[in-house]
Amino acid sequence: MNPITWAAIYLMIWWVTFFAILPLWNRTPTEEGTLTERGHDPGAPITHNLWKKVKINSLVALVVWIVVMLFMFVFRLPLPNIPNA
Repeated sequence: MNPITWAAIYLMIWWVTFFAILPLWNRTPTEEGTLTERGHDPGAPITHNLWKKVKINSLVALVVWIVVMLFMFVFRLPLPNIPNA
């Protein structure tokens, strides 16, 4: 298995964990007890803290990726062969 495959696996894990971490730590105006302006969604977060979530997600995805690589190399769980088209 080459490093491009390793990077592709990390990228897929990153996106899955990103969508799991994205809704965490969101506070809406309703939860804060403040009023929303007319035309604004009351369920929208006050601050999204996206860069904080990207950093946390990158670390979580790295840990998950390391566990996946350990299973593949230590326990000999290979990826399925995909024939060339």
